[in-house]
Amino acid sequence: MSNIVELSIAKAITAGLRKALTDNEKVLVFGQDIAQLGGVFRVTEGLHAEFGQKRVFNSPIAEAGIVGTAIGLAMRGYRPVAEIQFDGFIFPAFNQITSQLAKLQNRSEGYMNMPVVIRVPYGGGIGAVEHHSESPEGYFARTAGLRVLSPSNPNDAYWMIQEAIASTDPVMFFEPKRRYWQKGPVNLDAPPQPTYQARVLREGTNVTLATYGPMVATALQAAEIAAEEGTSIEVIDLRSLSPIDFGTIINSVKKTGRLVVAHEDSTNLSISSEISARITEEAFYHLEAPVLRVGGFDVPYPSAKLEEMFLPDADRILEAVDRALAY
Repeated sequence: MSNIVELSIAKAITAGLRKALTDNEKVLVFGQDIAQLGGVFRVTEGLHAEFGQKRVFNSPIAEAGIVGTAIGLAMRGYRPVAEIQFDGFIFPAFNQITSQLAKLQNRSEGYMNMPVVIRVPYGGGIGAVEHHSESPEGYFARTAGLRVLSPSNPNDAYWMIQEAIASTDPVMFFEPKRRYWQKGPVNLDAPPQPTYQARVLREGTNVTLATYGPMVATALQAAEIAAEEGTSIEVIDLRSLSPIDFGTIINSVKKTGRLVVAHEDSTNLSISSEISARITEEAFYHLEAPVLRVGGFDVPYPSAKLEEMFLPDADRILEAVDRALAY
């Protein structure tokens, strides 16, 4: 019988980090306030007490330094897991990530692996101030040399963080912070399907709805509402944003003939832009309507009082579904 426990996404990541730290003494976890405090979201809570200061430790408030340190540790044979405290804090480290971390394996002709994981709580919905509720995943998904993952449920969170740490490639691990306390079953014995494969969460026949991370729960809510009105929506959780599993999306579109892509990020030059282009290129004759996209507006993330107007909700998704069906 499988060992199944009920965990929140946050505590599933904690459990995954604990397992990785236990299994491999070269795994190190560090970032701002992640040691004794356990991080602002308490995702690393208890790990410092269990594994000690040499393996779980705080960093200065210096994101470029955090990533630079991770790169140096990887060069010396460690598997560093660095936390960027909030999504909007990642930009001081952008040069280190895109100019160094993403390129060192290629620069060394594969001689030097970069088994670095950068954990990033991302997305809105927590009522925070500027720089605390952004969606920067698109910047990194388009950067060659990086893998980009985003779990949407506790089981994926538990297994995907371990897969990321085991990878010899650098991995950007985007955690949907407003879903941190969403609970679900975690199978501690058997991993789910391959990490870089999308998953059909709900079968449907009329429209395909592809999304990831914090928007998965919203997409499932929209599909439930649509079902009550007689519309069958197939919901796909992308799980991996680089590489993207286009095969699963194409197979679904061949069945439904319509595709809506939703995420919190602006749709301008985004994950949804690439999916729209690729599906149009590779499945054009299966489409009964243009690929439609739902996302945040093309403005800087607003104040907390306005964020619910900014973030896509079930109504905005269903409006796009109605437009797709109207063609």
